[in-house]
Amino acid sequence: MLPSDKLNFKTIEWTGDHLKVLDQTRLPEEEVYLDCYGVEEVASAIKDLKVRGAPAIGIAAAFGVVVGMFNQNLQNLKEYEKRLDHVILTLANTRPTAVNLFWALKRMRMVVEKNKGEKLSRLNQLLLQEAILIHEEDKRMCKRIGEFGANLLKDGDTILTHCNAGALATGGIGTALGILYTAFWQGKKIAVFADETRPVLQGARLTVWELQQQGIDVTLISDNTAASVMKDKKIDCVIVGADRIAGNGDVANKIGTYNLAVLAHFHKIPFYVAAPSSSFDFTLSHGKEIKIEQRSPEEVTHWFGKRVAPEGTKVYSPAFDVTPAELVTAYITEDGVKDVVNSKIKA
Repeated sequence: MLPSDKLNFKTIEWTGDHLKVLDQTRLPEEEVYLDCYGVEEVASAIKDLKVRGAPAIGIAAAFGVVVGMFNQNLQNLKEYEKRLDHVILTLANTRPTAVNLFWALKRMRMVVEKNKGEKLSRLNQLLLQEAILIHEEDKRMCKRIGEFGANLLKDGDTILTHCNAGALATGGIGTALGILYTAFWQGKKIAVFADETRPVLQGARLTVWELQQQGIDVTLISDNTAASVMKDKKIDCVIVGADRIAGNGDVANKIGTYNLAVLAHFHKIPFYVAAPSSSFDFTLSHGKEIKIEQRSPEEVTHWFGKRVAPEGTKVYSPAFDVTPAELVTAYITEDGVKDVVNSKIKA
């Protein structure tokens, strides 16, 4: 039994003929599931943050290819490949920063490339098998990340986390939160401070909701309170997730992560990044090459539908920032804990 079976919700689920996703924009007030029968519905769910978190985006995209190719009445391989190109492009155009999206889409395309001699119906089945495999792999990766990371935590530790890198962001128990779950299930008494994570409040709406579901001691703080709780020596370590990690170890994660890394460095607090190996992009030599998604100005100028800034206000709203490798104490992956040495990653 995988640890994800201990959770009382499912972020992503293949039902047999369509994809069901938990609409994270409705949390914590409502637990609403969306039924996605077509690629446009999956793409919309990703773009509109109804499903979010790099691993979960990759999994959803893989199943998006499946629903995009099913029931198309295609006559030959040429038509099939043309449709596949359209489906993959539709999904690829949703969010540019999370590497898992493109990693998963590449895997799905390779299924077709390697099996062109098969019947079209067989290609569909192979695509489904690959999507299910990607989902199952993520569950196992989360489990191992949780185990390796929990070994770094002591009974009585207090951890600060940012955004949401939990079960809502993955196919399993999460990366950063997966570590907290595992330590908690091991019987360690831990406490968590969760940044609210403006402007969309993933920490307040999602991380706190998740941790409360499991009975973990969690305290919500505003983003600008992090320095204060570190100064007062209330934090033993910081654990965050990652949307993409460049070859030199620079980390792209939710905007505000870099702030925490600088603060943790100043206060001599360990700063850990928890991510599966699929989040490492060795095609990029450093973080400056990572494309950063820009979000809608309304996410900053409005607060739950109410305008809070004057009309015409200029807005700069990157969804992510890049934390330099030298500020990362270690990377926690399914292969173990990796230290940073001379801007290189070593096992």
